[in-house]
Amino acid sequence: DHDTDKSKKKRRKCHVSKRIVKVVKMELPGGEAKPGPKLASAGVVMPKFCTDFNAKTADRRGEIVPVIITAYEDKSHDFVIKTSPVAGLILKAAGVQKGSANPKVIVGHISEAKVREIAEYKLPDLNCDNIEAAMRIVEGSCRNMGIAVDK
Repeated sequence: DHDTDKSKKKRRKCHVSKRIVKVVKMELPGGEAKPGPKLASAGVVMPKFCTDFNAKTADRRGEIVPVIITAYEDKSHDFVIKTSPVAGLILKAAGVQKGSANPKVIVGHISEAKVREIAEYKLPDLNCDNIEAAMRIVEGSCRNMGIAVDK
């Protein structure tokens, strides 16, 4: 009877969750992450993280990819890839290098169809649940960047 108590205790110790050392949010180039000071601060094994990240984001080359890295005490890591920032998507769709410093100065135009496309892409990361609300968020970003939405 005593042996079963000991085996239960041992089994319970095996299921202890990993201790989180650090959670870091970063924006890295899709499919092109390289070891460097940015990643060193996250406390992860850089070559391993880079190969994992680059494999998952190979289809998003040339985009900035936000990622949340969770580093554990045993040097292992998990990461969650988010959708690209709205501003970058708007600039690409409008064909402009950068937004206006003054929102009243229009530097580019974007179609409502493109706004819907961006809103559909960003919907999982936005704090709304329907496409119309997501479109209003994207349109607000357009206005602040000096990009007119053509209806």
